[in-house]
Amino acid sequence: MQSSGPSETGKYSHGKTGISRIFSTLIYSRDGFLTAVHGEAAFRQLLVLHSVLMVTAFVVNVSGVERALLLAVCFISLLVELLNSAIEAVVDRISLERHPLSKNAKDMGSAAQTTALLMVAVVWGAILLG
Repeated sequence: MQSSGPSETGKYSHGKTGISRIFSTLIYSRDGFLTAVHGEAAFRQLLVLHSVLMVTAFVVNVSGVERALLLAVCFISLLVELLNSAIEAVVDRISLERHPLSKNAKDMGSAAQTTALLMVAVVWGAILLG
């Protein structure tokens, strides 16, 4: 009899392997990205900001490594916002009731995004201002 949980192997059986699993993962990732675009105003705002910055990274006269850093910090900020939105969704799924731990989780996600945006500003400033 096959168990439904991770008790024997420590892992859940996903039922898919190889190319099928990779394809499914890409579909789930697309769905998550579209959910963020359609349902999260903060993600849309950051997407616009970072799109402008990313285009600018290809226009400014910097080295290849500097350009890679300019692009990387933009992607990191978007990644942090996706994780922040996921944390908020899980907290709201558990309960919409106000609770100190829920507030802490949401506030820490927000702090992570603020830190990422500060990193964007520092890196862009350091590279462009020399």
